[in-house]
Amino acid sequence: MSTRALFMLSLVLTALAVAPVTAAPLTQKKDGNAMTYKLVHPLHHIESTSKDVIYAVEADATAKTISKVSGVVDVSTFDSGNSNRDSHAMEVIDALTYPEARFVGTTIVTKGDSLTIAGQLTFHGVTKDVTAHAFQHWSTEGLTVTGGFDISLTEYKIERPSLLMIPVHDDLSFTFTAAFDLK
Repeated sequence: MSTRALFMLSLVLTALAVAPVTAAPLTQKKDGNAMTYKLVHPLHHIESTSKDVIYAVEADATAKTISKVSGVVDVSTFDSGNSNRDSHAMEVIDALTYPEARFVGTTIVTKGDSLTIAGQLTFHGVTKDVTAHAFQHWSTEGLTVTGGFDISLTEYKIERPSLLMIPVHDDLSFTFTAAFDLK
């Protein structure tokens, strides 16, 4: 083989060795996933959690970068520990007509372990732009992303429930944990 052919072959092999790895879907872990909402009333705070959230992420595990994110939750799976309150919440958000909330990320900005994820949330039949602030934690076993975002109940056309004729605050805060295997 000529020197020129060996040189070209070594260039091609070097290019392949340093070629960027493309992002691939990661498998959601069975445990460790949740979404919680917090609602504030002047007389008390309400917190309700669903562990039946389906998260999807595409990531490059070698470069530790996330390129796509999404999540969907059946709103009837939230549990506050009070079945009467949960039933009333399902009435307020009209869960039979709008059974799920869905987020699709459109832009992800990474600064170290911090993520700013812009996207669209569809909830109660309304789709709005939302920005979530999150943190990523990579380990040899997987990736965990934790974060949160706030929405306005009135922007999503949800009548604010009242207690003693005092309505809850308009802000509804969500926090989430999404865990993925690297295998």
